Amino acid sequence: MRLTVLGGGGFRVPLVHRALLEDQGDDAGRITELVLHDTDSDRLGAITSVLSHQAEQARQAPDRVGRGPAPAVRATTDLDEALRGADFVFSAIRVGGLEGRARDERTPLAEGVLGQETVGAGGVLYGLRTLPVAVHIAERVAEVAPDAWVINFTNPAGMVTEAMGRVFRRRGLGERVIGICDSPVGLCRRAARALGADPDRADYDYVGLNHLGWLRRVVVDGKDRLPGLLSDDALLESFEEGKLFGAGWLRALGALPNEYLHYYYFNREAVASIRGAQTTRGEFLREQQSRFYEESRPGRAAGPSEAYAAWARTRREREETYMAESREASGGWERDSCDLEGGGYDRVALALMRAVSRNERTTLILNVPNRTAVPGLDAEAVVEVPCLVDAGGARPLSAGPVAADQLGLMLQLKAVERSAIEAAESGSRAAALRALALHPLVDSVRVAERILDTAGGF
Repeated sequence: MRLTVLGGGGFRVPLVHRALLEDQGDDAGRITELVLHDTDSDRLGAITSVLSHQAEQARQAPDRVGRGPAPAVRATTDLDEALRGADFVFSAIRVGGLEGRARDERTPLAEGVLGQETVGAGGVLYGLRTLPVAVHIAERVAEVAPDAWVINFTNPAGMVTEAMGRVFRRRGLGERVIGICDSPVGLCRRAARALGADPDRADYDYVGLNHLGWLRRVVVDGKDRLPGLLSDDALLESFEEGKLFGAGWLRALGALPNEYLHYYYFNREAVASIRGAQTTRGEFLREQQSRFYEESRPGRAAGPSEAYAAWARTRREREETYMAESREASGGWERDSCDLEGGGYDRVALALMRAVSRNERTTLILNVPNRTAVPGLDAEAVVEVPCLVDAGGARPLSAGPVAADQLGLMLQLKAVERSAIEAAESGSRAAALRALALHPLVDSVRVAERILDTAGGF
C-alpha cells in the first residue's frame, strides 16, 4: 500500500517513518511505499537522508525478524504525481512556513492578546492562510486519487478537516477525510499512568473540538478511576496537565482539560509569559530548524548518519521546550522523560491506517463530522471524540450530555472556525473579521480589525 505525505520535507516526518518501520506483519494491508511531497526540494533531500539512516538502523535491529522490509521512499515536488495511486494521504503542510507562524504570533501580541499557532487570533490567521491550499489539495485528491483516505494533521486541524471534508462530500466521496492530533492521546496516557494503569487497557471518555477538549472519564477494569485521581493532589500533580492547571482548578472542573485550554483558563498569565520571552515559539523553531536543514541539505558534507544525529538532537530540544511559556506561567517545571519521545500522532495515524486497511476494529480519538455524537452541534460539525474505526472508516461514539461551560466554548469556537472557512472560500473581509472578533481570546472588535489589517489579505 502507498502512503503519500504532503509536507514531506517537514521536521516531524521521521516520526511517521519510524512508526511504519515498527509495523509488524507481511505486506497485506501494510505501507510498502512512502511518497514524500514538498514544495522545497532541499527540505525533501534533508528528510530523505534522515529516513535513509533510520531505515538502516531498523534493518540491523535484532528484533527485525518477523517484520516486513522498510517501505520504499520516493520524493517529489509534483503534487499530482505524489497523489496518483495513493491509498492514504497524510496532510501535514505549513503554508507560509515558520516565518508565517512567527508573524501569526507577533501580530496579536503587539495588540496585547495571545499569539499562538493554533489558538486565538494567531490560529485564525494561520487558518485563513492555510484553508485555500488545503481545499485545493482536497480537490486534487478527489480528482487524482478518489479512493484514498485523507488523514489530516495540518493545523488548525479542526477547521482544516471540516473544509477538506466538504470537498469530498460535494464530490460524493463520503467521509474519507479524518483529522488526527496527539494532544488527546498524550493526556489520556498520562492520566492512566498516574493511576498506575496500562494506558492501552483503559477506556477514555473525551469530548471537544481540536485543541479544545476535556477528558471526563478514565475507565479501568470497568470502573471510572478519574474521581479518585481528582481527589489525590500528589497523583494529580505528578503529570503535565495537573502541574499546568493545578489540582484545585481541575477538581472545580471535574475533568482534565486538554493542555491548550491553559490559554483560555489562564490567559493573562500565558500572554504575559509569552510577551516576556525573548522569542516566540515560532521564532525559536524557525532558527532551530533552519540550522538543521542547512546542516543536512543535499550537497553538504553531512551523510545520512550525520543528518540523523542532527535531527535527533534538534527534535529532543524541540520536545524539551514544548509549551515552555505555559509551564513557566504555571510555576516552571521540566517535562517528564516519557513525554520527550515525540510524536503520538504518528502512532494514531498508523493505528487508523491499520484499522481501515486490515479491518482491525479499534477505538481512537479523532476529528470527524459529529453526526449525532455531541448534542448541541450539527451533523457536519467536525468534533474531536472517541470513534469506532474499521474498514468503513471512523464513526463517532455518542458523547452524551456535555457540561454547559464545555458546550458553550465549543459552540463559540465552531462559529469562529466556520467564519474562517467562509472567509477563505469567498474572500469576504466581513467573515474574516467575524472569525477574529468572535474568538473568546480576542477582547475587542477594534483589536480584531487592526490584527486583520496588519496581517493583510482581506
